[in-house]
Amino acid sequence: MTMQTAKNTIKSLIATTAVAAALAVSSSAAFAVDEYNVSKGTTANGHGVMLRGDDVVALMTGLGVVPGQARHTHVHDGVAYYFASEEAKMQFAGNPEKFMPQYGGYCALGVALGKKLDGSPRFADIVDGKLYLFLNAAVLENYKLDRAEWIRKAEETWASIEHRPVADVNS
Repeated sequence: MTMQTAKNTIKSLIATTAVAAALAVSSSAAFAVDEYNVSKGTTANGHGVMLRGDDVVALMTGLGVVPGQARHTHVHDGVAYYFASEEAKMQFAGNPEKFMPQYGGYCALGVALGKKLDGSPRFADIVDGKLYLFLNAAVLENYKLDRAEWIRKAEETWASIEHRPVADVNS
């Protein structure tokens, strides 16, 4: 091996290591505190997918659970949202806060109890224009017995668990 080849190999290894380290730091930082309840796995750009890939605009406008498509993706706050149409994507992009699920998409009743549990778009409720997700049908029914109280408790509790990793909160 010539001196020049050795130098090129070392430069290549350094560059590869630097890129790998940068990717590792940026990925772990983005998901380090589990701010959002995203699907396992990520998009090609490394973003987790919210609402299991279902269209949040369809859900919020009364159309129910409608699968989104990757070709209609909008990334907001490091999270990918899939939509069934370009129109829904643009509607969300114009006002994401109007459509985003409360508590990062975690189960609202779980949050009220101090836990970060999976929230499903199939078990959802809209109150005062806000989207709340729940773990399953039984949890949703329990919540419906006293919506106002569960929402009050969740609002009170979310501030203490929002910036903490799921593993720490649920231990």
